[in-house]
Amino acid sequence: MGFPTGECFPISMPKAVAESSGWDEVVVIKNKAQIWTVQAIDVIRKRLPFEILGINSDNGSEFINAHLLKYCESHKIDFTRSRKYKKNDNSHVEQKNWSVVRRNVGYLRYDSQEELKLLNKLYGYLRLYNNHFQASMKLIEKVRNSSKVIKRYDNPTTPYERVLNSKDVSQEKKEALRTTHEKLDLYDLKRKIVKCANKLLKTHEEKKTERRRLDSVKSQM
Repeated sequence: MGFPTGECFPISMPKAVAESSGWDEVVVIKNKAQIWTVQAIDVIRKRLPFEILGINSDNGSEFINAHLLKYCESHKIDFTRSRKYKKNDNSHVEQKNWSVVRRNVGYLRYDSQEELKLLNKLYGYLRLYNNHFQASMKLIEKVRNSSKVIKRYDNPTTPYERVLNSKDVSQEKKEALRTTHEKLDLYDLKRKIVKCANKLLKTHEEKKTERRRLDSVKSQM
């Protein structure tokens, strides 16, 4: 089985943060074995600048298993799942599979150990780039006036700034986040993302070339 190029699923958090932060975390796992899913969620939990209150996954076996249930119980995390055959239950989260995942790595099949390392390295840069430097607007009001719908949005704000403005995040977490932000260089970060993405594509092409060579050798035996 190839490595998933990233799976986005809802994580619940303090209400004010959940409504406004837009914080993204993506981790690549080796396959759908329960152990890798639990390890990936543990990595995400430790990275987040706030506590996880709940996880609402889809119905895949990588999520619906005793290991993840035990993990959630031990960390006091509510664990729920989407309804069967209701793809839109997590529509706002699923759209991240395009804007965060496919937009950066496409639809190629990555299934080697080297590609796994490169994907997680790339996502490590992307999480910093998206959360600290990519601003977005949030809908704050929607009013219907006859046949027209008038929408009002807040000012463009990064997830990093929204977390700092939240009353539900501890000062200790905010200070740690500020320390990380001050060390970041936007242009250097963007260069690393491009370099890593290009190396990933090169590695993928080299893998395909080598596999074609091996298939050719086998066919001649």
